This record gives sequence, C-alpha cells and structure tokens, in this order.
Amino acid sequence: MLASSSRSVLKHGSRPHFTHSWRSHTVGVVCLIGQVYRSFTRRWQYSTTVSPKIRPWAFNQDSTFRGSVSQLARCQYEATSHAKGTRRLVPCLRLVREMKREHVRPDLTIYNSLLACIAEEGLPLEAWAVMDDMIAMGILPDRQSYHHVLHASRWSPLEATWETLEKMADQGTPPNEQTYALIIKRITTTEGIELALQFMHEMSKRGFTPDLTATQDVIKLAAHLNFPRLAIDIAQNFEAHSVRRIDGETWMSCLVSSAESLYADGVQKCWEKAIHEMNLTPDEGTCIAVLHTCARHGLPDLATDVIRVLRSIGVNWQEYHFAPLLEAFSRVGKLKEAFGTLHLLRSNGIVPLPETTQPITDILKRDLDAVDGVWKILDELRDEGHTIDAAAINTIIEASIALGDLQRAVGAYKAIREYTSKPDVETFNHLLQGCINANHRELGDKLLLDLKQANVRPNALTYERTILLCLTQPTYEDAFFYLEEMKAQKIVPPLRVYEAIVRTCVAAGDSRYALALAELEQCGYSLSKDLQRHVATSGSSA
Repeated sequence: MLASSSRSVLKHGSRPHFTHSWRSHTVGVVCLIGQVYRSFTRRWQYSTTVSPKIRPWAFNQDSTFRGSVSQLARCQYEATSHAKGTRRLVPCLRLVREMKREHVRPDLTIYNSLLACIAEEGLPLEAWAVMDDMIAMGILPDRQSYHHVLHASRWSPLEATWETLEKMADQGTPPNEQTYALIIKRITTTEGIELALQFMHEMSKRGFTPDLTATQDVIKLAAHLNFPRLAIDIAQNFEAHSVRRIDGETWMSCLVSSAESLYADGVQKCWEKAIHEMNLTPDEGTCIAVLHTCARHGLPDLATDVIRVLRSIGVNWQEYHFAPLLEAFSRVGKLKEAFGTLHLLRSNGIVPLPETTQPITDILKRDLDAVDGVWKILDELRDEGHTIDAAAINTIIEASIALGDLQRAVGAYKAIREYTSKPDVETFNHLLQGCINANHRELGDKLLLDLKQANVRPNALTYERTILLCLTQPTYEDAFFYLEEMKAQKIVPPLRVYEAIVRTCVAAGDSRYALALAELEQCGYSLSKDLQRHVATSGSSA
C-alpha cells in the first residue's frame, strides 16, 4: 500500500512543483554543507590547543603475549630463558615438575636447558642422571649435551672428563672447538700446562682454531708458572693466525712474568704491546719489576719511559725508582746521564744512598783512567748548569780507595768545594776506610776535625771505622774512648768492632778483652768459632 501510493505520487505529481522542490532542497543541502565545514574548521582549530584534562586512551603493551602456542613451545621458551640465566636450577626444576604433572613430554631442548642449569651449579652426578633419563626417553644426547656435562665436571677429577670424551666417541660425536675449549679450561685449573699444550697441538692437527678464552687461559697459566717466553710465543702465534686479539689482562700477566724473571726481550715486547699499543696503565709494583729488568740488562730508554709512567699514574718518585735507572745508564757506559740522574734526584728532594751510586763506582773501580775521565764529565755537567752532587764525588773517592790510591781520593775530597758541593758523612766514611788501609792515623784525625767543622753528624759506620783506625796503632786507647762515645749516642756497636777489640787486646796481652767479650754477649752477639779458638790459643800460650 505504501509502495503503490509512492509510485502514484511520482507519476501524477506536477513537474514545476518537483523542480522547485529539488532546487530549494539543493540550496538547503549546500548551506548545510557550508555550516558543517565551518563548524569542523572551528573545531579543528580548537583541537590544536587540547585541554590538559583531555588525554588519549592509554595502551600498555603485553610483552607476555605470544599468541596461540602449544604447551611444549611455552615450556621450551621458559626453559631456554632459565638456561641463559645464572643460578636458575630451582626454577627450571619447578618447570620440569609442572611438565610432568601436566603430562608434557620433554624434548632435546628441554633436556639441554636443564643440563645447562645443572652445569652452572657444577653437579656432574645430576648431569649424568639427566643424560640417562634422556636415553631412557629415546632422545639421543647431542654434542651440546656432552658440553654441559664437561662444564659440570670442571671441579671433578680429570677422570670424569676422560669418561665424557669416551661416551662421545662411543656415540660417534666428534669434538669441536668448544669441546677442546672446555677440556683446556678444565686442565688449566689444575696447572697442567703440558697437557693443555698437548690438546692445543691436537686442535691444530685437526684444523681447529683455538678458542680465544682457552688460549688466554693457557697464556696466563704459563705466565703464572714463570714461563714468560712460552706465554709470549703462544700469544704472538695466536694473533698471527687469527683476527681476534689477546686482551690486555693477559698481556699484562706476560709483562709481570717477564719482569719477575728478568726476561729482557719479553719485557720490551709486552711493555710496547700493553702500554703503548693498548694504552693500559700498570701499577707501581709492575713498574718497579720492569725497572729491575732494565737495570740488570742495561735498558735506559725503557727505564726512562717507566719513570714517566710512574709520574703519570700519580706515584711520588722515590730513591728506589731512580736507582735502577742509574744502573741501566751505568751498564751501557752512559756515565754523563748517570751523573745527571743524581741531579734529578736532588731537584726532586730525594737523597741518594750509597747503594744508589754503587753501579757507577763499580765501573770506576776498573782502572785509574776511568776515574780521571769522570772529571771531564762533571765539568760538562757544571757548564750546562747542573749541580754536581756530593754523591758524584764520593764515587771517585770510593773508587780511588778501592784502587789503593789514597792521595787521589784526598785530591777529590779537596775538589768538592770547587763544584759548589759539601761533603757528607759518606765522604768521610770512604776516606776513613782509606786511612785504615794505609794505617794513616794522622790523616784520620784531620778528617774527624773537618767532619766536626762541617757540622756533619757521624753515623754508626763513622764510629766503627774510627775505632778500627785506632786499633791499627800501637797505642789504641782512643778506641775505647770512641766506643764509649758511640754507646753514648745510643748506637749499638756492631759485632765487627768487638771482634777487632778482642783480637787486638789478646794479641797485646791486654786483659780488657774479657770486658769486650762480656759486652759482646750483652748485646746479644755470639762469639765465632774462629775467635774462640784464637782466644783459647792465645790464653794458653800466655
């Protein structure tokens, strides 16, 4: 009914009226569109300044969503995550218990993940139990399974490792690089350097490239066992045949081992590699060990570089830092640089010891021409503005005394003031030794007078040599005077002094040797057998 009425209206309606209606409707639609457009434009303009109260809908991503996966796949994912973590054995066992309760059959991935967690804890018996369960379930272990067993046996005796390798061979699973790496790591824990080298050789025969970690373990072991040459050879051979590089810790262990063994070539190679190429910073102990090697083999350039590194790491320079440098200069005959080192010590507030200049003295002791040649070096240093230290003159005095030339030693003593230096206590000690050798008491008295005028405080060695000088004379009463003065200064007389007094008194028939023996025992010294025989023989003859 409604449809037919509509058709009738369409057929019989007047056309002018329809045309008018269409036109008016069109105009209305256009107006409506314009209004909507203007309204939308205003709203869009307003939307550019959103009210702070309006916020878009929050969307929190669900990271745990994995879609529709099987229960085994979910267990594999969870087991693998446990295997990649540390100390995850308990959660992994809980997962296995849940799988058993839900009747989920495990596969190789589940078993390997469980083995990885067991190996992390170092439980070999439990690892073999899992392997037996795998075989009972009809799942054959792969190479990775045996690797987990090897890792779990790292703290067990080596027999467990050999047993695992036999099982692999029986199953027909050949070892690869990771297998050898685990074996070598196990061997290095027991310091079996020969066996580790044997397996590295076996790897090369099979065409395998040694693992970086295993190689570094062998290098560190060789360095620890004081085989620096072997350690450096392994490191250099590895870097020559591989794109990988040995880390700085391993090179530093080679440097320390070479320095402790006084291996000069190894120290030079490792210092260049670790300090200059890898920009590593050694500690003070390593630097001192390197300095000792430089002193032994005469490497002044390397020693100078070590002194520079000590300053760069904030270490205050000390006498024991420069003593090896001075010895290195002396060994290669660079006496000018050695004497210049003494000036460097004084400029940094460091007092050189008699042992510091001993290498220079040993060179000058060879002949008198070497002693005379030193004066030219000292003159050059003075002309260059360096202060000539008294220790430098003392080397000339000591060498002259050792060569038996007391007159030359006294001449050097008188020349000290020409170099704007002052004699120290070691200067007088060396000269007193020359007086003892020459039995020259008068010169000794004059030197003691100079010592007092120079306000130089005598030490134990000064008193000792003064007493020994007095004992060289027929009248030796002054020896007891200086002995009492020495004790008044709270200096314990050394055993040599008492032995010299006892011998002199016994030879002269002086009964005061008994007092000297009593004081000797009070000081805690014991009489030597030779002196006991001497006293007994002289006493019986008297």
